[in-house]
Amino acid sequence: MKQAPDLTTDTPAWPEDAIEVGRVLDAWGIKGWLKILSHSADAEALFASRRWFMQPSERALPGKPQAVPPILKILSVRDHGDGIVAQVEGVSDRSGAEALKGARIFVSRSIFPEPDEDEYYWVDLIGMTVVNREAQTLGEVVDLLDTGPHCVLRIAPAGKTAPVKPDEEILVPFVAAYVDTVDKSERRITVDWGLDY
Repeated sequence: MKQAPDLTTDTPAWPEDAIEVGRVLDAWGIKGWLKILSHSADAEALFASRRWFMQPSERALPGKPQAVPPILKILSVRDHGDGIVAQVEGVSDRSGAEALKGARIFVSRSIFPEPDEDEYYWVDLIGMTVVNREAQTLGEVVDLLDTGPHCVLRIAPAGKTAPVKPDEEILVPFVAAYVDTVDKSERRITVDWGLDY
């Protein structure tokens, strides 16, 4: 019986800036390839990293933990149809790939490609304080919604913490008509939006 390579050799430490970027959907083919679900329409972070940091699925059955290596070394990753497929070191057959189904994929935020001017990664906007032109604090960005034509900031009102009820959150379209500035260093977004909208 052939033994899989030890993927923990020279394993770098878990990055402090680790961001979950996707998960293993299923096996792809019979040679150990993985079908990957990206959490972003632009999966550049998955393509840019030669190592994916891994965690078991949060839906693993109690008493039956999922055995997931801490790191997968990427041999090949590519677009395939409407998804992504990857070949990783140490997984050479379908059953090995199926064992990773549901595993969560993380990469270091530092390897994300630099966005263009006036472009932002969602992960960078979450947690920012949102104020209006009158310097009134609306709250904190807890998530974004992708509506197709544009994104919408989901804001937990000042004084409330996530999770907030849908009827309590403030929704502001993330478009130039309403967003004046995004100050990454101050972690603040200024919007043309009233407290009573």
